[in-house]
Amino acid sequence: MSETASTPAKTPVDFWFDPLCPWAWMTSRWVLEVEKYRDIEVRWHIMSLAVLNEPKLDELPEAYREMLATTAWQPVRVVTAAWQKHGEDVLGPLYTALGTRIHNQGEGATREALAGALADAGLPADLIEYADQENFEFDAELRASHKEGIDKVGQDVGTPVIALPGPNGEQIAFFGPVVTPAPKGEDAVRLWDGAVAVASVPGFYEIKRTRTKGPDFSNL
Repeated sequence: MSETASTPAKTPVDFWFDPLCPWAWMTSRWVLEVEKYRDIEVRWHIMSLAVLNEPKLDELPEAYREMLATTAWQPVRVVTAAWQKHGEDVLGPLYTALGTRIHNQGEGATREALAGALADAGLPADLIEYADQENFEFDAELRASHKEGIDKVGQDVGTPVIALPGPNGEQIAFFGPVVTPAPKGEDAVRLWDGAVAVASVPGFYEIKRTRTKGPDFSNL
């Protein structure tokens, strides 16, 4: 039997992110660390804070509403356009390039950061033009990807959404885990094994406590 035929398939783990969210960025670096120690394969999907908050805009502070109407759209449009024009394999590398600039290097979601990330990921520079495209060409695809994640996890969540292996082989989706800094090595694996354990319990829905510190990018 060939090596390829005898190698078991890795367990797919689906991850929905908005590149603007620092907490999703932290979780994404954790799950990539877990890939080194567990037979999982992360599959990246785009979601949008702007779309997520559309039903409750009137309840949000004015400054946050303004951010959702402008800055929040630009990274997800660029990522979605890259995905649609160059395939799903670009999602992981582009997210890494964007997150490194936006969060680790503190550039924010500026046009310069988006353009730099496209170059870092080896993608065409003209994708930046989708950032400010009001009648976004791939809006339907963006919303469909967002809806797929939300349909798995339910309402009243944020980013990220992660779908883990559950009992009987089906996926169970959660918001989070929200963690800072991103765990490494044994700590990363221990958190993963715990997440898989709770996903295996029928009827488990939520563990939560108040956050007492902000995102810590120092080990990324």
